[in-house]
Amino acid sequence: MSSAPESKAVVLLSGGLDSATALAVAIAEGYDCYAISFDYGQRHRIELSSASRVAKTLGAIEHRVITVGLSSFGGSALTGQIDVPKHADVSEVVADIPVTYVPARNTVFLSLALAWAEVLGSTRIFIGVNALDYSGYPDCRPEYIAAFEAMANLATRAGVEGSRRLEIVAPLIAMSKAEIIRLGIELGVDYSITHSCYDPSFDGKPCLHCDSCLLRIRGFEEAGLRDPLLDS
Repeated sequence: MSSAPESKAVVLLSGGLDSATALAVAIAEGYDCYAISFDYGQRHRIELSSASRVAKTLGAIEHRVITVGLSSFGGSALTGQIDVPKHADVSEVVADIPVTYVPARNTVFLSLALAWAEVLGSTRIFIGVNALDYSGYPDCRPEYIAAFEAMANLATRAGVEGSRRLEIVAPLIAMSKAEIIRLGIELGVDYSITHSCYDPSFDGKPCLHCDSCLLRIRGFEEAGLRDPLLDS
């Protein structure tokens, strides 16, 4: 027997720390979660294996991986022939928009999640964006999330007919990385199966020097914990 539309949520799941926590939050709030991940030509495609493990471990109803050709455009260190910046210390990570920003990525991802939400009759899309401990991405800001939500309610049948209002839920947006980690631990997230590195080795080990690795390591330190990936 299928669940009622109001109990369904679509969750963007990259396989990283934040998206895993967002999925755990949605499940804890009682939603039947439909996880969606994207193979967009990213150099750290190994994250999709982590997304699959996270979805299964946390209990998503379904997990789909959608192929999107963002690498056709390049323009990012994650999808083109640009080196991923490396740093000796997290203090070197600046708030400027970095070369790891993928043009229009969250807009494309949220649009496809919106399509699935319409089909499911869901009124909630969860996304693990964070506006505090992040690398300056413009599509991780509260203003962006609010604007996309407004657009979604203009663009969907349910929004126009007034039968349902869609909400983009970003439960981690005002939290520090340490707070996110503490919340995830409380909700039973196994961070050893997540992946955050932008430039992993051929066997999937994190580089420990890209922005994402350094922010993740600092988050665990500030939470009084050790990142399990340091021991992998």
